Amino acid sequence: MSRALVPLAQGCEELEAITITDLLVRAGVDVTTAGLDDQTVIASRGTHIIPDTNIETVKNELFDLIVLPGGLPGADHLRDDIRLQTLLQQHAQNNKLIAAICAAPRALAAAGLLEGKKITCYPGALDEYPQLDVRSTAIEIDGQIITSRGPGTAMDFALTLIELLKGLEKCTEIEHQLVR
Repeated sequence: MSRALVPLAQGCEELEAITITDLLVRAGVDVTTAGLDDQTVIASRGTHIIPDTNIETVKNELFDLIVLPGGLPGADHLRDDIRLQTLLQQHAQNNKLIAAICAAPRALAAAGLLEGKKITCYPGALDEYPQLDVRSTAIEIDGQIITSRGPGTAMDFALTLIELLKGLEKCTEIEHQLVR
């Protein structure tokens, strides 16, 4: 069974966090949500999300996929968490899939994972990194790095992750369940 980690920071974008988690679970992926602390996550629009665990508990585990929801200030909290930065670098070294949506590619940039990659993000989210090849596409896949633009692309982003983890047949099955 494929395993995915969805780190949840205070101020994350709830539409992204829930859509990603929901669709991955529908596809049979073993998803672990992990807060950066032991608190209920209060998302960017005030939704309360209770993570399965905290990042400290899973910081030494390898997953098939780490996927970062965006939102502000959530993406900045992901960027600034040294445990997550180390975990991202370990996953990159082990050729695991790493994905981020909206402003969350900031965390990947801080981990040094975006140099030479074609990426996308929420408009302006990576302006402090002018050397990066930021596109205005909905989704970019460059090797093991998958990025997406924002809340409006969350469902297609999650379906792309399902296709990468479980194959086109499973992705199509989930799309049909969603009446897409």
